[in-house]
Amino acid sequence: MSERVSPEANGRSGNVVEQVADTLREQIFSGTLAPGLRLSQADVARQLQVSRTPLREALHKLEAEGLVVTQANRGMSVAPAPLHQVEDAYALRLMVEPPMVRAIVQAIEDDALEDMRRRLEVMEDVQLGTRDFQDAHFAFHEIITGRYPKVASQMVNAQMLLIQRHQRLYFARPMALSDFTDVDRAFLQAVMQREGRAAARMMEYHLLDAALGMIHEVDPKYRLDSLLVACDGLDIDLVEREDGRHDIYWRRDYYDIALSETSNLVPRFGPGQEH
Repeated sequence: MSERVSPEANGRSGNVVEQVADTLREQIFSGTLAPGLRLSQADVARQLQVSRTPLREALHKLEAEGLVVTQANRGMSVAPAPLHQVEDAYALRLMVEPPMVRAIVQAIEDDALEDMRRRLEVMEDVQLGTRDFQDAHFAFHEIITGRYPKVASQMVNAQMLLIQRHQRLYFARPMALSDFTDVDRAFLQAVMQREGRAAARMMEYHLLDAALGMIHEVDPKYRLDSLLVACDGLDIDLVEREDGRHDIYWRRDYYDIALSETSNLVPRFGPGQEH
């Protein structure tokens, strides 16, 4: 842990807390601070060159985000990062976000859509590093999630923070970035056209594509659980293929949005559905 809080933040307690939290959060996301690592407040304060008071506040902030945990007789440590946490986070988002998107597309301001377009252009920069892509992708979706009802927005943002811990490895794959930008581009087009049903379907597709890619990048033999429950509730079928990808079917209320194959998903038509 070689980073330190900048001198400019000294004397402004709120700024120090935020900067310490940001520094530790980034080190958790990058794996510099590994899951289960005990966090000695004295050592961390010395390494970041901050006092113990703002450090404690920053650690409590990260605890509320689920990134650190308090253990009896051990103090604080970096929270575990089990793979089912990613699946559960995406399952929750899958149940909440598509209907929210469908409900709000008519009310999204033109300026916000232009902001999304600019952030998508940043994501499409081939020179972009993994962290910068992750930040741009978060910012792209935050424009939408910030317009959900407050409780839904808070829940989704909390799940996105948990997911970010696992994204870095997956985003190191060039095909993963291409899949994300292709689907996000189609999603933005549906939102700009105020097509609520299409945007909801694109959100479902995007969330499932991201979840499958991230999970199977870590463990190709991982057996899905909560994600399949969420899919069943939404009348979506996922069928594993011999090549490791999944066919995806909507059992009813199919909406033709000309979905493209990704590294993880192949869109299919259910019985009686024609392109």
